Amino acid sequence: MKDIIGWASSLILLLTLIRQVYKQWKDGETEGVSSLLFIGQLFSSVGFTIYSYMVENWVFTITNGVLTINNIIGICLYFYFLRKNKKEEKE
Repeated sequence: MKDIIGWASSLILLLTLIRQVYKQWKDGETEGVSSLLFIGQLFSSVGFTIYSYMVENWVFTITNGVLTINNIIGICLYFYFLRKNKKEEKE
């Protein structure tokens, strides 16, 4: 039962944060998105992934590993659209 609760909670968290990155990609904007949020999440996700692996908690290891990838994508999209939008404003 505890694994079901863990995996279900993990799925909800991942879907929520992945949805944010998808919305950012779809809208092509950085407005309302904090780069510090993604950067902070990246460092915490990496730390939690390492910790979860060390204590052999696979729910959190996988969840935080996926969150790390999601944060890297979010950071890349943020800076890509930031440059793109600034370039368009100059034209």
